[in-house]
Amino acid sequence: MDRVRVARALLSLLVPVCVAQDFKQRGFLETQLSLYPQTASNDSSHVVDESLFRYEASYKVRPWLRFSAGLDARLDTHQQVERSPRLDLPDRSMRRPALSLREFKATISKGRFTADLGKQFIRWGKADILNPTDRYAPKDFLSVTDPGFLAIIAARAVYDTGANSVEVVWQPRFTPSRTPLLNQRWTVLPAAIAGIPLQDDGAHFPGRSSFGARWNHVGAGYELSASFYDGFNSLPVFRGVLDSLQTRIDLLRFYPALRLYGADAAVPLRWFTVKTEAAYYTSPDKHQDEYVIYVIQLERQIKEFSLVAGYAGDVVTARSHSLQFSPERGFARAILAHAQYTIDANRSVALEAAVRQNGRGSLLRPQYSQAIGQHWRATVGFTWIRGEPDDFLGQYHRNSYALLVLRYSF
Repeated sequence: MDRVRVARALLSLLVPVCVAQDFKQRGFLETQLSLYPQTASNDSSHVVDESLFRYEASYKVRPWLRFSAGLDARLDTHQQVERSPRLDLPDRSMRRPALSLREFKATISKGRFTADLGKQFIRWGKADILNPTDRYAPKDFLSVTDPGFLAIIAARAVYDTGANSVEVVWQPRFTPSRTPLLNQRWTVLPAAIAGIPLQDDGAHFPGRSSFGARWNHVGAGYELSASFYDGFNSLPVFRGVLDSLQTRIDLLRFYPALRLYGADAAVPLRWFTVKTEAAYYTSPDKHQDEYVIYVIQLERQIKEFSLVAGYAGDVVTARSHSLQFSPERGFARAILAHAQYTIDANRSVALEAAVRQNGRGSLLRPQYSQAIGQHWRATVGFTWIRGEPDDFLGQYHRNSYALLVLRYSF
């Protein structure tokens, strides 16, 4: 009987240890203060404060099965976050949800085969400064120059032999990119409609699913990929209708059909690594322009110093009469760069820059980050935007801002 009791006692101690080894969790609480020296024509605020609590956990049920989940809780002073406490899953709201299931997926792994099912982040491409082929990565553009990625509901399967891998993605439900709110500073209206009230009539979402496939090859001294996407552009086309009394314009967002053909490559050389990426955007329903976006970049790592610099360009092959919000094209025809220097284990400085080739728009963003103890990190920076009103970057010349971020990680 004593042996049975001892065995049970050992088992009761061993089971939690085994479970703990298969369960991982992490998270952080962050507050971000943005200070705008200038007001905008549709936004008189100077200070915006945002708080974010994020919790992420994963649990390996079997050696071949793992569940992952993430939860976001938000609060802000500028009404970019909804005031409703509902739990959001699809990420289709104009404002950020106060409480959202950021990610929830099951990962099945068996030999060379891996499948991810559920709400997840999917990234394509090799470039660092701009990713034209990254079609399964909608973004939150409430602040245009500082976007965040959104997860999508999809099934993803990968077969990887080491030298070659094939990835297939099926997205049954469309997830749009989040665009700037009409009554806030990151929406800059054309002069022709200045002073006319705008009514946001919401969005018309696509009804069918999307499909994509990507092949990647790792060779001797190079890596290349080819991709195909058949679905919809996550960035909307706007249609405006003047109401019967001609007192306002009603705006409705549509998401045009998109068929994309892409390729990317990386070649490590002696002094730097060359990365290039290009995608051809075609429009089956002719509701948007057809064009090519391409990126050529050089990357160099020297001890604690990292430098990425390159050029992003575009070529229009067919034009439509649609009004489309497209930051990707807005950052094209520009020299883009990112540099970071790690001072020590706790401190680092970074600098981002974008300059349009015609000199009519520019962005400069220096940042300094420092860890404080084991859990705290503070980041300060400034985003300096200048240019002409008819340039994508230049139109935000009144939106330069200072940034202070304080994060507690656990």
